[in-house]
Amino acid sequence: MVSGRRLRRDDGEGSQRKVEIIPWEGGSLLQVSVPMDPPLRQVNSYILPEGADGITVIDPGPRSPETESVWQAVLDELGLSWNGIREVVVTHHHPDHYGLSGWMQSRSGCKVRMTRRAHQEALLMWGGQSTMNDTLPAYFAGHGMPESWTTQIYGHLLSFEPQVTPQPQVSYIDPAEPFVMGGRTWKPLVTGGHAPGQVSFYHAESGHLLCGDAVLPQISPNVSLLPGSDESPLLTFLQGLEQLGSYPVSLAFPGHREPFSGWSERTHSLIRHHEERLQTTEALLAAGPGSGFEVCDSLFRGRIASVHQMRFAMSETLAHLVELVRRERAVTVEQDGITRFALKESASGAITTP
Repeated sequence: MVSGRRLRRDDGEGSQRKVEIIPWEGGSLLQVSVPMDPPLRQVNSYILPEGADGITVIDPGPRSPETESVWQAVLDELGLSWNGIREVVVTHHHPDHYGLSGWMQSRSGCKVRMTRRAHQEALLMWGGQSTMNDTLPAYFAGHGMPESWTTQIYGHLLSFEPQVTPQPQVSYIDPAEPFVMGGRTWKPLVTGGHAPGQVSFYHAESGHLLCGDAVLPQISPNVSLLPGSDESPLLTFLQGLEQLGSYPVSLAFPGHREPFSGWSERTHSLIRHHEERLQTTEALLAAGPGSGFEVCDSLFRGRIASVHQMRFAMSETLAHLVELVRRERAVTVEQDGITRFALKESASGAITTP
């Protein structure tokens, strides 16, 4: 194992963090735990050596003074300069995966690679013309979220901008073409639901899969409905699980938690989880029409401790509600400027599509 090293965090408190580089496949793939905000606290970055003096970095993590120090320590441990970073590959646009890519590019001159759809989503969230910081609170308000929560959403979204600044110049991954990195040829597999345009990389000879957040062990990837994005994210997510689950995977390398086996079982477990959540959501509508926020409050009561958790819970609730509408098990009802959802057979009032 490549030895860990200690470095002082830039938090002014004199605390210490051990940076550990974990080799897999005899050192042909390295795992680095990069710190991030709670509740997840860490994201897995992966390094693929490119000859004796270069590397490809997959999902470098969010930008912060601490993560910058972590990557300096990693390069020191590997005996590399910043110029040794040949490419940064980003599986999807979320800050804990995409965030440091532009900063790494500015330090090393490397290419940053992601799918076109994933880059479009990054621009939707943080591009110079993005209005998401204003649009999302209004969207949630239209689904019944009270002002006590919507007023927190704007600042919450704004807090991610330092984590993704500067943004990179992106070269696009063609999903139809084999992708070479680390001296091996990988098959790009593009799915969505958790993040539009998310790409996983499958190596057929070993059965290994770099899966980002497409499938996670122990926890379920968030599936969010957001304005201007995928209109049926849960459908997309379930289709992606069916696609990914069809591959014979011996070991999966996820964006969070530890590499895991039992791939087919895990993909089917996640499908069952969301089908059960759809049934639970449908049952809540039996008492009468409910706004997205009212359904969210019932589904996640007692488990939401922060605006971050509320944003994820609200977006996921809406994803399940619009899937019920798509399956013709529910409809939307406009009442007093608020969109409510009702079981199809009991709906009243003006019926619209979401």
